[in-house]
Amino acid sequence: MRSPTDHTARLRGAAVGASSGAVAILAHGLGGGASLTDGSALALLLAACTVIGVVASSMRPRYGLPGTIGMLAAGQAIGHAALSMSPGHHHHSSSAAMLIAHLVAIPVGALLIRAAEAGLRRAVTGVRRFLLALSAILAPPVRRMRPRPADDRAVARRLLVSPGIGRRGPPPAAARYTDLVPA
Repeated sequence: MRSPTDHTARLRGAAVGASSGAVAILAHGLGGGASLTDGSALALLLAACTVIGVVASSMRPRYGLPGTIGMLAAGQAIGHAALSMSPGHHHHSSSAAMLIAHLVAIPVGALLIRAAEAGLRRAVTGVRRFLLALSAILAPPVRRMRPRPADDRAVARRLLVSPGIGRRGPPPAAARYTDLVPA
């Protein structure tokens, strides 16, 4: 479950999902896969990257960099599998380039995503501090209310007016409006 104060969870999920799809397409092209895949493989890739993005956004921030690396690795593996399901797919001898592209993109992408999260947190904190300082400057001065002196007459009047015996029914304010209703 996401922390209520983790404002960067959606950023993390979107970045993990988008980079998983982009790197899967790039590495697939570097590895000699079909440069233009058909629509069904792209639709499957989009669905897989969306699921990975949603799962990454629901991760707790305490998992940090290892959690982001794991989600990127899973996203790229699922993205590669989605692109491999296209008809006429076959790898050429340069699949080592594809593997290297995946292995380089995973830690680099995770570091970039975590740096973007830290930058966003600092920016939000700075804006929040600025707005708090600005509201303290622009706030009207607080007027202190003078306490009223205690008045014994109000307590005595309330005791004289109250019947002393409670009735069942609506309060007196509501009872006035019920008199308006015809019986």
